[in-house]
Amino acid sequence: MKREKFSIIKRLKSFTFALNGLKILILEEHNARIHLVAAILVIISGILLKISNAEWVAVTFSIGLVFALETINSAIENLADFVSPEKNDQIKKVKDLSAGAVLIGAIAALVNGLIIFIPKIFSF
Repeated sequence: MKREKFSIIKRLKSFTFALNGLKILILEEHNARIHLVAAILVIISGILLKISNAEWVAVTFSIGLVFALETINSAIENLADFVSPEKNDQIKKVKDLSAGAVLIGAIAALVNGLIIFIPKIFSF
């Protein structure tokens, strides 16, 4: 296989593919829209409650983790549906596992948010 020469133009174009993926995620995946609303509410709450820089790091990482997992889950589900549009127990297992990964990330983000926000709400 011949290696391609590095190209800034091609690297910039790859960002358009990634941005298109995010657009697809938000427009087509209902759970991603729920995560987006939750993220916006958390960001607004963080601003209003003046969370610390360390808390912002945790919040930012949590939001990023959930969106990354949701994106991977959606990609797996789309690929699985393409490969096997009919009902298939192995495909169901793969889809359930990827959905489980999103659930684990979302629960971790929720716990993270509770640890950060509950003390601030009670001291308010």
